[in-house]
Amino acid sequence: MGLANQLTILRIFLIPIFVILIGYNKPLYALIVFIVAGLTDALDGFIARKFNQITTLGKILDPIADKALLVSGFIFIYSSDLPVKFPYWYVVIVISRDIYILLGSALIYFMKGYIDVRPSVFGKATTFFQILSVVAVLVANITYIPQDFVDWIIYTASFFTVLSTITYTYDGFQQIK
Repeated sequence: MGLANQLTILRIFLIPIFVILIGYNKPLYALIVFIVAGLTDALDGFIARKFNQITTLGKILDPIADKALLVSGFIFIYSSDLPVKFPYWYVVIVISRDIYILLGSALIYFMKGYIDVRPSVFGKATTFFQILSVVAVLVANITYIPQDFVDWIIYTASFFTVLSTITYTYDGFQQIK
C-alpha cells in the first residue's frame, strides 16, 4: 500500500473526528480537521499521479472518502446545536443527487457491463461549492460572516448540484443508447 492510499485511509479516519467535533459544538477544530482532510485529498491525488501509485483500491476508496466526508458534514452540521446550519432542503438536494448518481451508475453498469465515468465541469463546480459551503458554515460559527454571503454560497452550490445532476443524467442516457 503506497503513500497515496495511506493518505486516503487517514482521511477516512478523520471523518469520525470531524463528526465528533461538530457534535460537541467545536466548529474551529472541526474546520481544522476538515481542511486537513481536504489537504490529504489533494496530496494523495498528486502523489498517486506523480509517483505512479494509482491503484484500484485508491480509485474506489478516494471518492468514497470524499463523499463520506462531505455527506457527514451536511448531515451532522444540519442536526447539530451550532447556531449557523444548513437548511434542510439543501441537505436533501445534495444527498439525493449523490444517491441518484450512484443508482444511475449502477443501472448503466448492469445494463452495459461497464460505465464510462467522465467528470464534468459542472460536477467539479458542484464539489467546489459544496466544500465551500461546509467551510463557510463552519467559519460562520466561529466568527461573523454575513448570512447573505453564506446563503449565496449555499444557493450557488444548490444550482450546480441540480445542473450537474441534469448533465450526468444526459450523459447516462447517452451511454445507454
